[in-house]
Amino acid sequence: MSQRLRADLALAICTLIWGATFVVIKAALADISVMVYLSVRFGLAALIMAALYWRTVRTLTISAVGAGAQVGCFMFAGYLFQVFGLRLTTPSKAAFITGISVVFVPIILAVFARRRISGWIWTGAVVALSGLYFLTVPAEGLGGLNRGDPIVFGCAVMFALHMIFISRGLQRHSVAAISFLQVATTAVLAIFSLPIVAAAGWERPRVVWTPFVIFAVLATAILCTVLCFSLQTWGQKHTSASHAALLLSLEPVFAALTSVWLGQEQFGARMLLGAALILGGIVLAESKAAPESTPAEIPA
Repeated sequence: MSQRLRADLALAICTLIWGATFVVIKAALADISVMVYLSVRFGLAALIMAALYWRTVRTLTISAVGAGAQVGCFMFAGYLFQVFGLRLTTPSKAAFITGISVVFVPIILAVFARRRISGWIWTGAVVALSGLYFLTVPAEGLGGLNRGDPIVFGCAVMFALHMIFISRGLQRHSVAAISFLQVATTAVLAIFSLPIVAAAGWERPRVVWTPFVIFAVLATAILCTVLCFSLQTWGQKHTSASHAALLLSLEPVFAALTSVWLGQEQFGARMLLGAALILGGIVLAESKAAPESTPAEIPA
């Protein structure tokens, strides 16, 4: 098995886990406020990763801390937009809008990095985006924007930048360093933002430690954060940001399948068409595009 195929499998595993826990996060927010959830989730994950990568943590350089913190700022902003937006919109709309990052990555690279993106990557991204629409948006359409939709749109932009800057950071620093530092930065920003958000009156900190909330925090901290962000960072070491974004568009497919499995949604022809288009877009770009040997970079 080639290194690139291993990287693709790693990214696919990430989308499976993230998609499967999308409904879990939405349900948990009934008993825990957004900032408390983010603080506990990423704080716990950072402690676990510090123990796992202690050799790397002991030898971190100023340059590595700067690169990891940069990635972490985009991660924090992405999750802030996503989780706040998720409270005010439906999971299907949030999944579709978040998935728009598959198109933002090549656009940002083309405009700011002056990087030529293969036409097949563009084609695959557009086909996958069409699939995201059919998979997550009901037949009657978006039904008008609500307050949560533009918030989640900000999340799509932040996650696109997150993927690009992971690739940029990995040009100079190790997978372990970037993996730990992005999570640690997100944890620090969430904890420091908690009293600010409360003082501004945007959200009152609250938590009811029900068994489900404990399960949700542990599952998202250990699986979605420690495991998945380590896998994503390693996977992007061996592929480009635009290719990674295309693979990560599988997340709504797994989110929809989980929703069907839990009896919250029916798997109809529209959903099947959407899933097929996403897979088709990935296969199209994978089979036709020339491998990109150098990770994408935006000039400092």
